[in-house]
Amino acid sequence: MADRDLLTGEHFIHGDAACAEGGIAAGCRFFAGYPITPATEVAERMATRLPQVGGIYIQMEDEIASMAAILGASWGGTKSMTSTSGPGFSLMMENIGLGMMTETPCVVVNIQRGGPSTGLPTLVGQADVMQARWGAHGDYGCIALAPASPQECFDLTVHAFNLSEIYRQPVFVLGDEVVGHMSERVVIPKREDLNVVARKKPEVSPRDYLPFATLGSLPAPMAVAGQGYHVHVTGLTHDERGYPVITDSVQERNVRHIVDKIRRNADKIIRYEGVSLEDAEVVVVAYGCTGRVARQSVENMRNRGHKVGLLRLITVWPFPSKVIRSLAGKVKGFVVPEINYGQVAYEVERTAQGKAEVTLVGLMGGAIHTPGEIEEAAGEYL
Repeated sequence: MADRDLLTGEHFIHGDAACAEGGIAAGCRFFAGYPITPATEVAERMATRLPQVGGIYIQMEDEIASMAAILGASWGGTKSMTSTSGPGFSLMMENIGLGMMTETPCVVVNIQRGGPSTGLPTLVGQADVMQARWGAHGDYGCIALAPASPQECFDLTVHAFNLSEIYRQPVFVLGDEVVGHMSERVVIPKREDLNVVARKKPEVSPRDYLPFATLGSLPAPMAVAGQGYHVHVTGLTHDERGYPVITDSVQERNVRHIVDKIRRNADKIIRYEGVSLEDAEVVVVAYGCTGRVARQSVENMRNRGHKVGLLRLITVWPFPSKVIRSLAGKVKGFVVPEINYGQVAYEVERTAQGKAEVTLVGLMGGAIHTPGEIEEAAGEYL
C-alpha cells in the first residue's frame, strides 16, 4: 500500500477516528460492524476510509454477525476489525470465544460506556474490564490494551493488530467514551516508520501443514483458505489438523496452548507507564481516561512534597502482576480510581498478596474523577 493511502502527518482528530486510522495503518482491509454509541464514529470513519485504500466496509445486521464476519475475513487472509460498546460487546462474546478457540487474529475495539444493560449510551464507563478477560466461557489467554489519548488510540490499535498476528487470537482495544470522543493532536508516521507485523505464512508444503500445531509457546503460521492448503476450522476441541477430537487429552492440549501462549509471553506483551515510582510510598494505579486525571493528582501531591507515584496500565491484560508484587513490598498502599465499582482494584488486591492495602476510588459511570478525589484517597496513607 502506498503512503498516499495513509493520512501521514499531524491531525486533530478524536480517539474513535484515531482507532480507525490505526487499523488502516496496520493493514486492516475489512471492517464489519453495527452502530453503537460511543463507538459509531470508528465505523463511520472506516466506511469512508476503507474504500479509499482498497478495503471493504460492511454494516452487519448486529454485533453477533459482525464478529463472525471478521473471523471469516481473517481466514480469507485479510486483517480485520470491528468496534462496539458494552451491549454489543456482550453479543459478540460467543464468537469471541470461537476466535480464541480457532486462533483467529483480529481486533475488537470496545469504547466503554456506563452499564449494565443500555445504561448510559453517551457517557463514560470502565466496567467492561473483567468482561474482556472472562466474557466468553472456557479458558483462554487475553490481550487488552487501554489507550489514554487519541494518539494512543492510533498507536495501540496498530499494536493490537501486531499482537493478534503474533499470538493468533482476537485482541481488544479497551477504550472509553472520554478518550474515544476527545480530540487532540495525533501524529501518523510514514509507512517506513511504522512497525507493522505481517502475517506468517506456512513454509512447509500443504501436505505437511498442521494449522493448529505449536512452535514452542507460539501458534503455527496461518494459511489462507483457498491458497492450496487444507483448512478445517471448528470451535470443537480439535487436533493439530483442525479436526474434531472429543477427548480429555486433546482438550488438555488445546486449552493449555491457548492460555499458555499468552502466559508464557506475558513479559513481552505487558506495557505500562511508571511515574515517580522509585521512592513512592503510595501508588495510584489507573488506566484509560482515569490515568490522565491520576497523572495530575500525582503531580499535585509531589508538588506538596508527598511521595506518590503512578502506575498507568497500558496493557490491562495480561495484568502486570510482577510489578504490583514488587511495589507491594515497598509501599504503604495502592489507590485505584476507576469508573466502575471495583474491577482492576480487586486484581491489584489479589496480586499485592496482603503486603499493601488497596483503596478503590470508584465511580459508577457517567463522570470522571477529579484530581482531588484521588488525592484525598492517597492522603489517607500519608
